Amino acid sequence: MHITVEQGDITKVQTDVICLGIFHGVQRPGGAAGAVDRALDGVLSEVLADGDFSCKKGEIFWLRTHGKIGAKRVLLVGLGPSDKFSPDVVREISAAAARAAKALSELTTITHGAGIGGLDPQTAAQATVEGTLLGLYRFEKFKKPEEPLKLERLRIIEHSAEKLEQLKIGAQRGQIIAESVCFARDLANEPGQSLPPRELARRAQELAHELELRCEVFDEKALEKLGMGGILAVGKGSDEPPRLIVLEYNLTKDSTPIVLVGKGITFDSGGISIKPREGMEAMKYDMSGAAAVLGAMRAIALLKLPVSVVGLIAAAENLPSGKALKPGDVIRISNGKTVEVTNTDAEGRLVLSDALVYAQRYNPQAVIDLATLTGACTIALGKEAAGLFSNDETLAQKIQKAAQQTGERVWPLPLYNEYKELIKSEIADIKNSTNKGPQAGAAVGAIFLREFVTYPWAHLDIAGVAYDVESRLYHTKGATGYGVRLLTQLLQDWS
Repeated sequence: MHITVEQGDITKVQTDVICLGIFHGVQRPGGAAGAVDRALDGVLSEVLADGDFSCKKGEIFWLRTHGKIGAKRVLLVGLGPSDKFSPDVVREISAAAARAAKALSELTTITHGAGIGGLDPQTAAQATVEGTLLGLYRFEKFKKPEEPLKLERLRIIEHSAEKLEQLKIGAQRGQIIAESVCFARDLANEPGQSLPPRELARRAQELAHELELRCEVFDEKALEKLGMGGILAVGKGSDEPPRLIVLEYNLTKDSTPIVLVGKGITFDSGGISIKPREGMEAMKYDMSGAAAVLGAMRAIALLKLPVSVVGLIAAAENLPSGKALKPGDVIRISNGKTVEVTNTDAEGRLVLSDALVYAQRYNPQAVIDLATLTGACTIALGKEAAGLFSNDETLAQKIQKAAQQTGERVWPLPLYNEYKELIKSEIADIKNSTNKGPQAGAAVGAIFLREFVTYPWAHLDIAGVAYDVESRLYHTKGATGYGVRLLTQLLQDWS
Protein backbone atom coordinates (compact mmCIF):
# COMPACT_ATOMS: atom_id res chain seq x y z
CA MET A 1 0.00 0.00 0.00
CA HIS A 2 1.16 3.53 -0.80
CA ILE A 3 1.11 5.64 2.38
CA THR A 4 1.60 9.41 2.51
CA VAL A 5 1.51 12.05 5.25
CA GLU A 6 0.40 15.47 4.01
CA GLN A 7 -0.35 18.88 5.42
CA GLY A 8 -3.77 20.18 4.50
CA ASP A 9 -7.28 21.22 5.37
CA ILE A 10 -9.41 18.12 5.94
CA THR A 11 -12.46 19.89 4.52
CA LYS A 12 -10.76 20.68 1.22
CA VAL A 13 -8.89 17.46 0.41
CA GLN A 14 -10.10 15.83 -2.80
CA THR A 15 -10.55 12.14 -1.98
CA ASP A 16 -12.96 9.20 -2.08
CA VAL A 17 -13.53 9.30 1.68
CA ILE A 18 -12.24 10.93 4.83
CA CYS A 19 -12.22 8.92 8.06
CA LEU A 20 -13.00 10.67 11.35
CA GLY A 21 -13.02 9.14 14.82
CA ILE A 22 -15.50 10.21 17.51
CA PHE A 23 -15.57 9.23 21.19
CA HIS A 24 -18.61 7.64 22.79
CA GLY A 25 -20.78 10.20 24.55
CA VAL A 26 -19.71 13.17 22.43
CA GLN A 27 -22.65 15.31 21.29
CA ARG A 28 -20.77 17.97 19.34
CA PRO A 29 -17.49 16.86 17.72
CA GLY A 30 -14.32 18.91 17.97
CA GLY A 31 -11.00 19.05 16.15
CA ALA A 32 -10.99 17.81 12.56
CA ALA A 33 -14.43 16.23 13.00
CA GLY A 34 -15.73 19.57 14.24
CA ALA A 35 -14.37 21.36 11.17
CA VAL A 36 -16.10 18.83 8.90
CA ASP A 37 -19.30 19.13 10.95
CA ARG A 38 -19.36 22.90 10.44
CA ALA A 39 -18.65 22.55 6.72
CA LEU A 40 -21.55 20.09 6.45
CA ASP A 41 -23.96 22.39 8.29
CA GLY A 42 -23.96 20.37 11.52
CA VAL A 43 -24.93 17.00 10.06
CA LEU A 44 -22.44 15.11 12.28
CA SER A 45 -23.89 16.71 15.39
CA GLU A 46 -27.36 15.82 14.18
CA VAL A 47 -26.41 12.18 13.67
CA LEU A 48 -24.98 12.04 17.19
CA ALA A 49 -27.93 13.81 18.78
CA ASP A 50 -30.42 11.48 17.08
CA GLY A 51 -28.53 8.39 18.30
CA ASP A 52 -27.96 7.08 14.78
CA PHE A 53 -24.30 6.56 15.63
CA SER A 54 -23.37 5.52 19.17
CA CYS A 55 -19.55 5.66 18.69
CA LYS A 56 -18.90 2.20 20.09
CA LYS A 57 -15.36 1.02 19.39
CA GLY A 58 -15.10 0.08 15.73
CA GLU A 59 -18.68 1.07 14.84
CA ILE A 60 -18.99 2.49 11.32
CA PHE A 61 -21.29 5.16 9.89
CA TRP A 62 -21.21 6.52 6.32
CA LEU A 63 -22.27 9.99 5.15
CA ARG A 64 -22.47 11.52 1.68
CA THR A 65 -21.15 15.07 1.48
CA HIS A 66 -23.07 16.28 -1.64
CA GLY A 67 -20.12 18.42 -2.75
CA LYS A 68 -19.98 20.57 0.39
CA ILE A 69 -16.39 19.48 1.10
CA GLY A 70 -13.62 18.00 -1.03
CA ALA A 71 -14.29 14.39 -0.02
CA LYS A 72 -17.15 12.47 -1.61
CA ARG A 73 -17.92 10.61 1.63
CA VAL A 74 -17.29 10.79 5.35
CA LEU A 75 -16.58 7.57 7.23
CA LEU A 76 -17.24 7.92 10.95
CA VAL A 77 -15.63 5.35 13.20
CA GLY A 78 -16.39 4.94 16.89
CA LEU A 79 -13.47 5.38 19.28
CA GLY A 80 -15.32 3.98 22.28
CA PRO A 81 -15.10 5.66 25.71
CA SER A 82 -12.31 8.21 26.10
CA ASP A 83 -11.15 6.73 29.43
CA LYS A 84 -10.29 3.43 27.69
CA PHE A 85 -8.53 5.02 24.73
CA SER A 86 -5.05 3.70 23.88
CA PRO A 87 -2.76 3.06 20.90
CA ASP A 88 -4.28 -0.42 20.64
CA VAL A 89 -7.74 1.11 20.26
CA VAL A 90 -6.30 3.18 17.40
CA ARG A 91 -5.12 -0.03 15.75
CA GLU A 92 -8.53 -1.60 16.15
CA ILE A 93 -10.58 1.28 14.82
CA SER A 94 -8.12 1.86 11.96
CA ALA A 95 -8.58 -1.79 10.98
CA ALA A 96 -12.37 -1.41 11.09
CA ALA A 97 -12.22 1.72 8.93
CA ALA A 98 -9.90 0.13 6.37
CA ARG A 99 -12.16 -2.89 5.98
CA ALA A 100 -15.17 -0.64 5.57
CA ALA A 101 -13.37 1.28 2.79
CA LYS A 102 -11.77 -1.73 1.06
CA ALA A 103 -13.90 -1.30 -2.08
CA LEU A 104 -12.54 2.23 -2.62
CA SER A 105 -9.15 3.02 -4.10
CA GLU A 106 -8.10 5.58 -1.49
CA LEU A 107 -8.71 6.21 2.20
CA THR A 108 -7.87 9.58 3.69
CA THR A 109 -7.75 9.84 7.46
CA ILE A 110 -6.66 11.93 10.37
CA THR A 111 -4.30 10.36 12.91
CA HIS A 112 -6.71 9.07 15.50
CA GLY A 113 -5.68 10.22 18.95
CA ALA A 114 -3.02 12.74 17.93
CA GLY A 115 -5.23 15.62 19.03
CA ILE A 116 -7.99 15.18 21.59
CA GLY A 117 -6.96 11.55 22.24
CA GLY A 118 -3.80 12.66 24.01
CA LEU A 119 -1.34 10.50 22.03
CA ASP A 120 1.89 11.95 20.69
CA PRO A 121 1.88 12.32 16.88
CA GLN A 122 4.42 9.57 16.22
CA THR A 123 2.58 6.98 18.31
CA ALA A 124 -0.78 7.91 16.81
CA ALA A 125 0.49 7.70 13.22
CA GLN A 126 2.25 4.41 13.84
CA ALA A 127 -0.86 2.84 15.37
CA THR A 128 -3.08 4.19 12.58
CA VAL A 129 -0.90 2.65 9.88
CA GLU A 130 -0.40 -0.62 11.76
CA GLY A 131 -4.12 -1.08 12.27
CA THR A 132 -4.92 -0.25 8.65
CA LEU A 133 -2.48 -2.78 7.20
CA LEU A 134 -3.16 -5.50 9.76
CA GLY A 135 -6.90 -5.15 9.29
CA LEU A 136 -6.62 -5.57 5.52
CA TYR A 137 -4.44 -8.69 5.73
CA ARG A 138 -5.56 -11.77 3.80
CA PHE A 139 -3.87 -15.11 3.17
CA GLU A 140 -4.82 -15.91 -0.40
CA LYS A 141 -1.92 -17.97 -1.69
CA PHE A 142 -4.13 -20.95 -2.43
CA LYS A 143 -7.49 -19.36 -3.31
CA LYS A 144 -8.97 -16.63 -5.41
CA PRO A 145 -10.20 -13.66 -3.36
CA GLU A 146 -13.94 -13.73 -2.71
CA GLU A 147 -14.09 -9.96 -3.14
CA PRO A 148 -11.33 -7.82 -4.62
CA LEU A 149 -9.36 -5.53 -2.35
CA LYS A 150 -9.21 -2.21 -4.20
CA LEU A 151 -7.78 -0.02 -1.43
CA GLU A 152 -4.29 0.92 -2.59
CA ARG A 153 -3.55 4.24 -0.93
CA LEU A 154 -3.71 5.63 2.61
CA ARG A 155 -3.38 9.39 3.04
CA ILE A 156 -2.87 10.91 6.48
CA ILE A 157 -3.86 14.57 6.62
CA GLU A 158 -2.59 16.94 9.31
CA HIS A 159 -3.37 20.64 9.60
CA SER A 160 -0.35 21.52 11.75
CA ALA A 161 3.04 21.74 10.05
CA GLU A 162 4.75 21.23 13.41
CA LYS A 163 3.48 17.67 13.72
CA LEU A 164 4.27 16.61 10.18
CA GLU A 165 7.78 15.21 10.68
CA GLN A 166 6.81 13.09 13.68
CA LEU A 167 3.78 11.80 11.84
CA LYS A 168 5.96 10.74 8.91
CA ILE A 169 8.37 8.90 11.23
CA GLY A 170 5.49 7.11 12.93
CA ALA A 171 3.80 6.18 9.66
CA GLN A 172 7.01 4.74 8.20
CA ARG A 173 7.69 2.77 11.36
CA GLY A 174 4.11 1.50 11.43
CA GLN A 175 4.34 0.31 7.84
CA ILE A 176 7.58 -1.60 8.44
CA ILE A 177 6.25 -3.27 11.57
CA ALA A 178 2.83 -4.13 10.13
CA GLU A 179 4.38 -5.60 6.99
CA SER A 180 6.70 -7.65 9.18
CA VAL A 181 3.71 -8.95 11.15
CA CYS A 182 2.03 -9.90 7.87
CA PHE A 183 5.24 -11.66 6.80
CA ALA A 184 5.04 -13.73 10.00
CA ARG A 185 1.32 -14.37 9.47
CA ASP A 186 1.99 -15.69 5.97
CA LEU A 187 4.52 -18.18 7.32
CA ALA A 188 2.26 -19.44 10.11
CA ASN A 189 -0.76 -19.70 7.78
CA GLU A 190 1.09 -21.73 5.17
CA PRO A 191 0.39 -25.49 5.10
CA GLY A 192 3.07 -27.87 6.30
CA GLN A 193 3.29 -29.46 2.85
CA SER A 194 4.70 -26.28 1.29
CA LEU A 195 6.67 -25.05 4.31
CA PRO A 196 8.70 -27.94 5.75
CA PRO A 197 11.91 -27.16 7.69
CA ARG A 198 14.05 -27.01 4.54
CA GLU A 199 11.75 -24.46 2.95
CA LEU A 200 11.53 -22.42 6.16
CA ALA A 201 15.34 -22.32 6.14
CA ARG A 202 15.35 -21.23 2.49
CA ARG A 203 12.92 -18.40 3.28
CA ALA A 204 15.16 -17.31 6.14
CA GLN A 205 18.16 -17.27 3.79
CA GLU A 206 16.19 -15.25 1.26
CA LEU A 207 15.21 -12.74 3.95
CA ALA A 208 18.81 -12.52 5.14
CA HIS A 209 20.02 -11.82 1.61
CA GLU A 210 17.48 -9.03 1.16
CA LEU A 211 18.35 -7.38 4.47
CA GLU A 212 22.09 -8.12 4.54
CA LEU A 213 21.88 -10.33 7.62
CA ARG A 214 24.24 -13.20 8.25
CA CYS A 215 22.45 -16.53 7.97
CA GLU A 216 23.66 -20.07 8.67
CA VAL A 217 21.60 -23.23 8.35
CA PHE A 218 22.62 -26.47 10.06
CA ASP A 219 21.49 -29.68 8.31
CA GLU A 220 21.25 -33.16 9.84
CA LYS A 221 24.99 -33.85 9.67
CA ALA A 222 25.81 -30.52 11.30
CA LEU A 223 23.18 -31.14 13.98
CA GLU A 224 24.74 -34.52 14.71
CA LYS A 225 28.18 -32.92 15.07
CA LEU A 226 26.70 -30.41 17.51
CA GLY A 227 25.07 -33.24 19.47
CA MET A 228 21.59 -31.72 19.07
CA GLY A 229 19.68 -34.80 20.11
CA GLY A 230 16.47 -32.90 20.78
CA ILE A 231 16.00 -31.48 17.29
CA LEU A 232 17.16 -34.70 15.63
CA ALA A 233 14.90 -36.90 17.74
CA VAL A 234 11.76 -34.89 17.00
CA GLY A 235 12.49 -34.72 13.27
CA LYS A 236 13.42 -38.34 12.65
CA GLY A 237 9.83 -39.53 12.20
CA SER A 238 9.45 -37.39 9.10
CA ASP A 239 10.89 -37.66 5.60
CA GLU A 240 11.51 -33.90 5.88
CA PRO A 241 14.80 -33.36 7.73
CA PRO A 242 15.13 -30.89 10.62
CA ARG A 243 17.13 -27.68 10.58
CA LEU A 244 18.65 -25.14 12.96
CA ILE A 245 18.50 -21.65 11.46
CA VAL A 246 20.78 -18.88 12.71
CA LEU A 247 20.31 -15.20 11.78
CA GLU A 248 22.64 -12.46 13.01
CA TYR A 249 22.02 -8.70 12.92
CA ASN A 250 24.62 -6.04 13.74
CA LEU A 251 26.93 -8.54 15.40
CA THR A 252 30.62 -7.79 16.06
CA LYS A 253 33.34 -9.61 17.98
CA ASP A 254 32.61 -7.51 21.05
CA SER A 255 28.82 -7.78 20.87
CA THR A 256 26.73 -9.17 23.69
CA PRO A 257 23.51 -9.65 21.73
CA ILE A 258 19.92 -10.27 22.64
CA VAL A 259 19.02 -13.73 21.33
CA LEU A 260 15.52 -14.53 20.09
CA VAL A 261 14.62 -18.22 19.90
CA GLY A 262 11.62 -19.55 18.00
CA LYS A 263 9.95 -22.94 18.05
CA GLY A 264 9.65 -24.02 14.42
CA ILE A 265 7.54 -27.18 14.33
CA THR A 266 6.26 -26.79 10.78
CA PHE A 267 3.60 -29.43 11.38
CA ASP A 268 2.76 -31.20 14.62
CA SER A 269 0.75 -34.40 14.54
CA GLY A 270 1.90 -35.21 18.06
CA GLY A 271 4.11 -38.00 16.77
CA ILE A 272 3.47 -41.45 18.27
CA SER A 273 1.46 -39.66 21.01
CA ILE A 274 -0.81 -38.55 18.20
CA LYS A 275 -3.26 -35.69 18.60
CA PRO A 276 -7.04 -36.01 18.14
CA ARG A 277 -8.33 -35.53 14.60
CA GLU A 278 -10.37 -32.41 15.44
CA GLY A 279 -8.31 -29.30 14.84
CA MET A 280 -5.14 -31.07 13.74
CA GLU A 281 -5.17 -29.15 10.45
CA ALA A 282 -4.33 -26.00 12.42
CA MET A 283 -1.08 -27.54 13.65
CA LYS A 284 0.67 -25.87 10.73
CA TYR A 285 0.82 -22.85 13.06
CA ASP A 286 3.03 -24.68 15.56
CA MET A 287 5.92 -22.72 14.06
CA SER A 288 4.42 -19.35 15.08
CA GLY A 289 7.35 -18.72 17.43
CA ALA A 290 9.75 -19.14 14.51
CA ALA A 291 7.56 -16.89 12.36
CA ALA A 292 7.62 -14.20 15.06
CA VAL A 293 11.41 -14.34 15.26
CA LEU A 294 11.74 -13.99 11.49
CA GLY A 295 9.22 -11.14 11.41
CA ALA A 296 11.00 -9.36 14.25
CA MET A 297 14.40 -9.76 12.57
CA ARG A 298 12.91 -8.22 9.43
CA ALA A 299 11.51 -5.24 11.34
CA ILE A 300 14.69 -4.72 13.38
CA ALA A 301 16.86 -4.68 10.26
CA LEU A 302 14.61 -2.33 8.28
CA LEU A 303 14.31 0.04 11.24
CA LYS A 304 18.10 -0.13 11.69
CA LEU A 305 17.81 -0.44 15.46
CA PRO A 306 21.15 0.11 17.29
CA VAL A 307 21.23 -3.30 18.96
CA SER A 308 22.90 -6.64 18.29
CA VAL A 309 20.39 -9.43 17.78
CA VAL A 310 20.60 -13.14 16.99
CA GLY A 311 17.61 -15.17 15.83
CA LEU A 312 17.65 -18.94 16.38
CA ILE A 313 14.98 -21.21 14.93
CA ALA A 314 14.75 -24.90 15.76
CA ALA A 315 12.75 -26.38 12.87
CA ALA A 316 11.36 -29.90 12.59
CA GLU A 317 8.25 -31.79 11.51
CA ASN A 318 6.70 -34.05 14.16
CA LEU A 319 5.16 -37.12 12.54
CA PRO A 320 4.64 -40.80 13.46
CA SER A 321 6.48 -43.48 11.50
CA GLY A 322 8.64 -46.56 12.01
CA LYS A 323 11.57 -44.20 12.59
CA ALA A 324 9.78 -41.87 14.97
CA LEU A 325 10.71 -41.01 18.53
CA LYS A 326 8.80 -43.28 20.94
CA PRO A 327 7.51 -42.77 24.47
CA GLY A 328 10.09 -44.29 26.79
CA ASP A 329 13.08 -43.35 24.61
CA VAL A 330 15.99 -41.49 26.20
CA ILE A 331 17.70 -38.76 24.20
CA ARG A 332 20.72 -36.55 24.90
CA ILE A 333 20.56 -32.77 24.47
CA SER A 334 23.63 -30.85 23.25
CA ASN A 335 24.70 -29.87 26.79
CA GLY A 336 24.92 -33.56 27.71
CA LYS A 337 21.70 -33.71 29.74
CA THR A 338 19.58 -36.80 29.15
CA VAL A 339 15.81 -36.69 28.72
CA GLU A 340 13.30 -39.51 29.10
CA VAL A 341 10.56 -38.90 26.55
CA THR A 342 7.19 -39.74 28.08
CA ASN A 343 5.10 -37.80 25.56
CA THR A 344 6.16 -37.23 21.94
CA ASP A 345 3.58 -34.43 21.72
CA ALA A 346 5.72 -32.45 24.17
CA GLU A 347 8.21 -31.99 21.35
CA GLY A 348 8.59 -28.21 21.31
CA ARG A 349 10.61 -28.19 24.51
CA LEU A 350 12.95 -30.80 23.02
CA VAL A 351 13.86 -28.74 19.95
CA LEU A 352 14.05 -25.52 21.98
CA SER A 353 16.43 -27.07 24.50
CA ASP A 354 19.13 -27.49 21.84
CA ALA A 355 18.60 -23.95 20.58
CA LEU A 356 18.82 -22.55 24.12
CA VAL A 357 22.10 -24.39 24.66
CA TYR A 358 23.41 -23.02 21.36
CA ALA A 359 22.57 -19.48 22.49
CA GLN A 360 25.19 -19.71 25.24
CA ARG A 361 28.03 -19.27 22.74
CA TYR A 362 26.96 -15.66 22.12
CA ASN A 363 27.47 -14.59 25.75
CA PRO A 364 24.02 -12.99 25.48
CA GLN A 365 22.64 -10.10 27.48
CA ALA A 366 19.33 -11.92 27.43
CA VAL A 367 17.55 -14.73 25.62
CA ILE A 368 13.82 -14.72 24.85
CA ASP A 369 12.10 -17.75 23.40
CA LEU A 370 8.63 -17.82 21.85
CA ALA A 371 6.74 -21.06 21.46
CA THR A 372 3.25 -22.43 20.99
CA LEU A 373 4.27 -24.75 23.79
CA THR A 374 1.27 -25.88 25.83
CA GLY A 375 -2.49 -26.13 25.57
CA ALA A 376 -2.41 -25.62 29.34
CA CYS A 377 -1.39 -21.98 28.84
CA THR A 378 -4.46 -21.44 26.66
CA ILE A 379 -6.62 -22.99 29.38
CA ALA A 380 -5.05 -20.68 31.97
CA LEU A 381 -5.03 -17.39 30.02
CA GLY A 382 -7.36 -17.96 27.08
CA LYS A 383 -6.52 -16.04 23.93
CA GLU A 384 -5.87 -12.72 25.65
CA ALA A 385 -2.27 -13.04 26.85
CA ALA A 386 0.91 -15.07 26.44
CA GLY A 387 2.34 -16.74 29.49
CA LEU A 388 5.57 -15.09 30.65
CA PHE A 389 8.12 -17.11 32.58
CA SER A 390 11.51 -15.61 33.45
CA ASN A 391 14.53 -16.13 35.69
CA ASP A 392 15.33 -12.39 35.59
CA GLU A 393 13.00 -9.74 37.00
CA THR A 394 14.55 -6.86 35.05
CA LEU A 395 14.06 -8.70 31.75
CA ALA A 396 10.49 -9.63 32.69
CA GLN A 397 9.69 -5.99 33.47
CA LYS A 398 11.07 -4.86 30.10
CA ILE A 399 8.88 -7.39 28.31
CA GLN A 400 5.83 -6.33 30.32
CA LYS A 401 6.45 -2.68 29.43
CA ALA A 402 6.71 -3.52 25.72
CA ALA A 403 3.54 -5.59 26.00
CA GLN A 404 1.64 -2.64 27.45
CA GLN A 405 2.85 -0.37 24.64
CA THR A 406 1.96 -2.77 21.83
CA GLY A 407 -1.19 -4.40 23.17
CA GLU A 408 0.46 -7.83 22.79
CA ARG A 409 -0.28 -8.83 26.34
CA VAL A 410 1.78 -11.08 28.60
CA TRP A 411 0.95 -12.42 32.04
CA PRO A 412 3.69 -13.49 34.47
CA LEU A 413 3.51 -17.10 35.67
CA PRO A 414 5.73 -18.78 38.28
CA LEU A 415 8.82 -20.95 37.94
CA TYR A 416 8.64 -22.60 41.36
CA ASN A 417 11.45 -25.07 42.03
CA GLU A 418 8.84 -27.55 43.26
CA TYR A 419 7.67 -27.97 39.67
CA LYS A 420 10.92 -29.76 38.88
CA GLU A 421 9.69 -32.70 40.92
CA LEU A 422 7.04 -33.20 38.24
CA ILE A 423 9.68 -33.95 35.59
CA LYS A 424 11.91 -36.13 37.74
CA SER A 425 12.91 -39.31 35.89
CA GLU A 426 14.03 -42.67 37.23
CA ILE A 427 16.22 -43.44 34.21
CA ALA A 428 17.41 -40.04 32.89
CA ASP A 429 18.31 -36.59 34.19
CA ILE A 430 14.76 -35.35 33.53
CA LYS A 431 11.69 -36.30 31.55
CA ASN A 432 9.86 -34.12 29.07
CA SER A 433 6.40 -34.27 30.65
CA THR A 434 4.73 -35.30 33.87
CA ASN A 435 2.61 -38.37 34.52
CA LYS A 436 1.05 -36.83 37.61
CA GLY A 437 -2.06 -35.51 35.94
CA PRO A 438 -3.00 -32.17 34.32
CA GLN A 439 -1.34 -29.88 36.82
CA ALA A 440 0.76 -26.78 36.08
CA GLY A 441 1.15 -27.81 32.44
CA ALA A 442 2.52 -24.48 31.20
CA ALA A 443 4.90 -24.24 34.15
CA VAL A 444 6.15 -27.80 33.59
CA GLY A 445 7.09 -26.86 30.02
CA ALA A 446 8.88 -23.73 31.23
CA ILE A 447 10.68 -25.50 34.10
CA PHE A 448 11.98 -28.04 31.57
CA LEU A 449 13.40 -25.25 29.41
CA ARG A 450 15.04 -23.61 32.43
CA GLU A 451 17.30 -26.67 32.68
CA PHE A 452 19.09 -25.50 29.54
CA VAL A 453 19.73 -21.80 30.24
CA THR A 454 22.69 -20.11 31.92
CA TYR A 455 21.81 -16.45 31.28
CA PRO A 456 18.95 -13.97 31.79
CA TRP A 457 16.05 -15.67 30.05
CA ALA A 458 12.36 -15.33 29.37
CA HIS A 459 9.96 -17.85 27.86
CA LEU A 460 6.76 -16.72 26.16
CA ASP A 461 4.15 -19.44 25.77
CA ILE A 462 2.11 -18.08 22.85
CA ALA A 463 -0.14 -21.09 22.28
CA GLY A 464 -3.34 -19.15 22.91
CA VAL A 465 -2.48 -15.87 21.21
CA ALA A 466 -0.87 -17.09 17.99
CA TYR A 467 -3.94 -18.24 16.06
CA ASP A 468 -7.65 -17.44 15.64
CA VAL A 469 -7.89 -14.57 18.12
CA GLU A 470 -11.20 -12.82 17.48
CA SER A 471 -11.11 -10.20 20.24
CA ARG A 472 -8.98 -7.70 18.29
CA LEU A 473 -10.41 -5.92 15.27
CA TYR A 474 -7.02 -5.93 13.53
CA HIS A 475 -6.84 -9.73 13.60
CA THR A 476 -8.19 -11.85 10.79
CA LYS A 477 -8.92 -15.57 10.70
CA GLY A 478 -5.78 -17.64 11.19
CA ALA A 479 -2.35 -16.56 12.36
CA THR A 480 -2.01 -13.31 14.34
CA GLY A 481 1.74 -12.71 13.98
CA TYR A 482 1.91 -12.28 17.76
CA GLY A 483 5.33 -11.35 19.03
CA VAL A 484 6.66 -9.29 16.14
CA ARG A 485 5.41 -5.97 17.51
CA LEU A 486 6.28 -6.95 21.09
CA LEU A 487 9.88 -7.91 20.27
CA THR A 488 10.43 -4.89 18.03
CA GLN A 489 9.23 -2.52 20.75
CA LEU A 490 11.34 -4.31 23.34
CA LEU A 491 14.49 -4.00 21.24
CA GLN A 492 13.79 -0.40 20.28
CA ASP A 493 13.61 0.51 23.97
CA TRP A 494 16.53 -1.73 25.01
CA SER A 495 19.15 -0.06 27.16
